[in-house]
Amino acid sequence: MYGFPIYVWVGFIAFIVAMLALDLGVLQKRDHEIGIKEAVLWSAFWITLAMLFNVGIYVFDGKEDALSFLTGYVIEKSLSVDNLFVFLMIFTFFKVPKKYQHKVLYWGVFGAIILRAIFIFAGIALIERFEFMIYVFGAFLVFTGIKMAFQGETQIEPEKNIVLRIFKKIFPVTTTYRDGSFFVRENAKLFATPLFIVLLVVESSDLVFAVDSIPAIIAITKNPFIVFTSNIFAILGLRALYFALAGCVDKFYYLRHALSVILTYVGIKMLIVDIYKIPTGRSLLIIVGVLTLAVMLSIVRDKRIKINS
Repeated sequence: MYGFPIYVWVGFIAFIVAMLALDLGVLQKRDHEIGIKEAVLWSAFWITLAMLFNVGIYVFDGKEDALSFLTGYVIEKSLSVDNLFVFLMIFTFFKVPKKYQHKVLYWGVFGAIILRAIFIFAGIALIERFEFMIYVFGAFLVFTGIKMAFQGETQIEPEKNIVLRIFKKIFPVTTTYRDGSFFVRENAKLFATPLFIVLLVVESSDLVFAVDSIPAIIAITKNPFIVFTSNIFAILGLRALYFALAGCVDKFYYLRHALSVILTYVGIKMLIVDIYKIPTGRSLLIIVGVLTLAVMLSIVRDKRIKINS
C-alpha cells in the first residue's frame, strides 16, 4: 500500500519538516525582497537535493523506481513553471509588495504539500479499487492537454473565486497590508489582511494545478512513495524558482504548448496501458525532448522579436 517501508515514510516526512523549518528560520526571519542571485542559489539547492534523493532511490531500490522518480519530478517541475505565470498575475493584480511575496509562497507551499498528499493517496486508492479510473484519468489528461493547446492567456479574476467570496462573507478584511501580517486585531476584533486573501487565491489556484499534475505522475508510476516524493521535491523548490524566473517567465512562449503535448502524451499512455506499456525511460526522453524543443524555440522567437523591433 505504501510502496516503501513505513520507516522510510517517517524519515522522509521528518526531512520535509526539517527543510521547511530551515526555510522558515532562514528566509522568513525578516521580510525582504529576494534577489535573483539568492533565488538561483536556493533553486540549485532544492534541485541538488532532489537529484541526491534520486541517486539514493537508484542505489537502494533500483533503476525502475529511480527513472519513475526523475520522470515524475520533471513533469511536476515543468508544470510548476506554468504555475509561475499565475502567481505573477496574482501578485500583480493585488499589488503585493515584493518583500511579502516570499511569505505568501512559503505558506502556499506548506498548504500545497498537504493538498497533494490527499490527492495522491485518493487517486491511487481509486485506481487500485476501481481499475477503470485509470481510463478516466487518462481521458481527463488528454482533454486538459488539448484544451491547454487552444486556450488563450490565463485571466485572473479573484472576484469570481468561490473560496474568496465565501471567506469575505464570514470574515472582515482590512483595506491595506499591515507589515506582512495575515491577521490583525483592531478594537478587540480580528481582521484578515489582503495578504491572507492573496494566500487564499494562491492556494485555490494550486488546487486546480494539482488536479492536472497528480494524474500525470500516476501515469508514470502507481508507487505512492515515488509519486509523493517526486511531487513534494518539485513543490519545495517552487518558491525559489518563482523568484529566479519571475522576470523572464513570459519569454518561454512555447512552454504551454509543450505542457499541452506532455499532458496529452501521458493521458494516452494511461489509455493504452492494457495494450502497450510504454517504458518509463522512453517517457522520460520524450518529456525532456519536448521541453528542450519548447525552450529552444522560445529563445529563437525572442531573438527574432528583438531583431525586428
